[in-house]
Amino acid sequence: MSAGSPVRLGVILLCHQRLDLAARMARLWAAGGAAVSVHIDAKTPIVEAHQMRYALADLPQVRFCRRRHCEWGSFSLVQATQDAAELLLDQFPDLTHVLLASGSCLPLRPVAELCAYLGCDPARDHIESTNATDVNWAVGGLDSERFTLFFPFDWRRHPRMFDRAVRLQRWLGIRRRMPAGIAPHLGSQWWCLTTRTLRAILSDPRREEFDRYFRGTWIPDECYFQTLVRRHSPRIESRSLTLAKFDDQGRPYQFYDDQQDMLQASGCFVARKIWPRAAGLYAHFPQPAPATTQPDPGRIAQLIDRAVARRTLGRPGLYMQSRFPRKDRENGKTSAPYAVFQGFTDLFPDFEDWLAARISADVHGHLFSPDGVEFAGRPAIGPGAIPDSPALRDHDPKGFLTSLIRISPRMQVFQHAPRDSQELNWFVATDPNARLFVITGAWAVPLIASDMPFDDIRRAAALFQRAEQAHLQILRSVWVKAQVRIWDLAAFLNQPEAVLDAALRQIDGSAAGAAPLPPMRSLDGLPDLLRRLRNAGLRSYLTGNINPADESEAADV
Repeated sequence: MSAGSPVRLGVILLCHQRLDLAARMARLWAAGGAAVSVHIDAKTPIVEAHQMRYALADLPQVRFCRRRHCEWGSFSLVQATQDAAELLLDQFPDLTHVLLASGSCLPLRPVAELCAYLGCDPARDHIESTNATDVNWAVGGLDSERFTLFFPFDWRRHPRMFDRAVRLQRWLGIRRRMPAGIAPHLGSQWWCLTTRTLRAILSDPRREEFDRYFRGTWIPDECYFQTLVRRHSPRIESRSLTLAKFDDQGRPYQFYDDQQDMLQASGCFVARKIWPRAAGLYAHFPQPAPATTQPDPGRIAQLIDRAVARRTLGRPGLYMQSRFPRKDRENGKTSAPYAVFQGFTDLFPDFEDWLAARISADVHGHLFSPDGVEFAGRPAIGPGAIPDSPALRDHDPKGFLTSLIRISPRMQVFQHAPRDSQELNWFVATDPNARLFVITGAWAVPLIASDMPFDDIRRAAALFQRAEQAHLQILRSVWVKAQVRIWDLAAFLNQPEAVLDAALRQIDGSAAGAAPLPPMRSLDGLPDLLRRLRNAGLRSYLTGNINPADESEAADV
């Protein structure tokens, strides 16, 4: 920064609480050569106000203006700023610039450096001023409507009445008339104006009209000066010199001791707002910066935006208490691709071991079996110290699955069947990370060699078929985002090698071919079982067209 015209700085301090720290900030500004006008909220106990006055009594360049009772989002904050500004301009007529700050704002660089920066272009006003009709500036609030509606209720004290009043005015089509000659603008309330511009705003012949209008707007401290500066200033830098960032709910971020390096790297002159107990920041700043250092709030804004995204969106597949999402608001249901095989272990008893030898993945058994969690190798404690307890799993099945996928470095593959828990059917079907391979009707094959009475076999078959049919309806819905391949039992038996090869290549493009097939259960008696079930009133339509010819062909496989 090159030297320019001499700058005489005045600072307005709006103080609401922790007046001990506010007094410390006032002393910092005064020690740097700035004149300071302090406004103390009338809600602050008078004892604390007297203590602050006493603490700063030795500084003649620190003055106190009349106290007003300030409420968030009300015109009283603008009035307090006007009072403090008028006091500064009256008591220190040699001022060239006025900076608005709060008692929780910390100067990051010496006042002399700020004055040198302002002196490089002494006629420029530094104030964020964004046209309300062009840009969605506000966070979690109203933009243009704050200028056109009435706000008889305080948003913080009566939020429901506030919302009802807004909805009613929208429905009735009510619109306030804006004064002629101004266009609504929004921006940060923390600005630095030249005294020429500030005097023009405060002495505007239409000030009474403007004040009356803005008294009825919502959060006027973010629009009063931001709008009127466009009426009087020929040179505007639409950026605040104060580093202030808001979260997704419109609340200002607080800076802490561990952010010292970040604040210093920003090159900004002022930061808001500082945690009252951040002793390290208060002891370190203000800190000189190289003469060529320019304010770079964008760098800090990017870091904060990433932190906001991490908090509000989270990492894919990570469900945590601080951001537990609503349905369809997850940042990815799971964190990585995984595969589900349904019906394959009914045909191939050794399917897990066969599959594990051919793909790079953790191949589990039936993770959602009612008898217990079948981790690969059947340990009692699985990846990430997840136990095989079905009770713990069923307490939060979604958390169980998403944690398993997130904690494991390799792809997760598990088996599924109609006899398993069906609670996650919709979750898996709508998860883009899922790959589902389903052989319908395969549950009938283990029933061939079962020792159960036929009546029990019929009841089991009816339950399995009903569960599988419900699952198929989900997998064929328009909401499915998973990759799904479905074969009925007859279609699979016609070309098992091709089906397995296609499944392997879809999971792992480098997987070896499917041949040789794993040993298959005997299919002797399958057509007869299906015929008996049909004659008993249960038509097994999910198995496909199984006939005696299919039985003999499958036996040759």
